[in-house]
Order: sequence, then structure tokens, then C-alpha cells
Amino acid sequence: MSRVIDYFFAPISPWTYLGHERFAAIARDAGATVRLVPIDLIKLFAVSGGLPLAQRPPQRQAYRLLELRRFSQHLGLPMNVEPACFPVAPHKAARLIIAVDQADGADAAMRLTGALLRAVWEQQRDIADDVTLTAILTEQGLAAERLSRSAEDDIGAQYDANTQRAIDASLFGAPSYVIDGELFWGQDRLDFVQRALAVDGA
Repeated sequence: MSRVIDYFFAPISPWTYLGHERFAAIARDAGATVRLVPIDLIKLFAVSGGLPLAQRPPQRQAYRLLELRRFSQHLGLPMNVEPACFPVAPHKAARLIIAVDQADGADAAMRLTGALLRAVWEQQRDIADDVTLTAILTEQGLAAERLSRSAEDDIGAQYDANTQRAIDASLFGAPSYVIDGELFWGQDRLDFVQRALAVDGA
């Protein structure tokens, strides 16, 4: 029976970017089912003690950049650690992922998520811009109509419900991976995700 991984993330998170393709490969190799749960990180931070980047002390901001460079080099992933289009409102992109997931399935939504993350952290594109989002849909072979669908009320309600689900589960950051109620926080915990899936599947 396929294992299920609840994947809580935000499409502007650099740590989600650094882990996304590895996570997708781990899940695929394990034959696991991924449930994508895009969330509003700012709302999550507000109830979990986290701070938006601009409100963090200078020493924490500086160390974040250092760690992003380290992980980028370690993983061999291209990354602009201070991209031109950041910070950027993530909500249109998050809702678009939900719309694609509903219409085209989880595999398509995972591909779109990867493309949106690369758009921010590799390509320095504005994922709050409709023209950019339409272009990314086209690049991924997805219907441009998904963007108008993402603006509908039920998609917004799902986005809010995703965020509330993260709050109710006592999550506090992204990416977070949950397997059978067990939380693994951060792309640097993917080894533990892989081990958990191997044990479960043994």
C-alpha cells in the first residue's frame, strides 16, 4: 500500500526550493503518494513564533544568506540568494498550484511547484505577476485557464484551509513533511524522510 506524505510548503520558500526536487525523487522512488499542501507562511509564523524575514535581527538575516549559499553549493543547485523579485506575495502562485492539483493531478502540481520555485530562486522572475504565471503554465504544458480558475473563491477557501490545517498540526515552518502524523521539518531532514519511507515499506 502506498505511503502518503503531506507536503506543507510555500512557493517562495528558499528551503522548499532547495529540497523540492530531492523530495520528489525520494517520494517517487518509494512509490509514495504526495499530497500537496501550499500554505500561507506569514499566517503560520503569526501563531508559531516565527518572524517574517524583514523583522528578524540582522545577525539572523546574515546567517540565513550564508546557509543558503552553503546548501546551494553543497547540493549543486543554482541559486540567487537575494533574488530581484523577493520578497513577493506568494498567494497567486499557491492558489495556482491548488487549481492545477485539482484539475491535472499531483504530478502536474509537483512539476508546477518546481517551476515556480526555480522562477524565484534561479530565474529571478515575479511569481505575483499574471503574465509570468501564464508563461510558466505554458512552459509546463498546462492550460492557461488554470490561472483564472485559481482566482475563484473555493480555491481561496482551500488555501485558507491548508493554512489552518498546518496551524492545527502545530507546524511552524516550510517545507514540512508529515508521514503518519510524524513531522519532518526542513529540507535538511529529507534523509530522515527517506529512512521513514524505507522502514514503512520494508
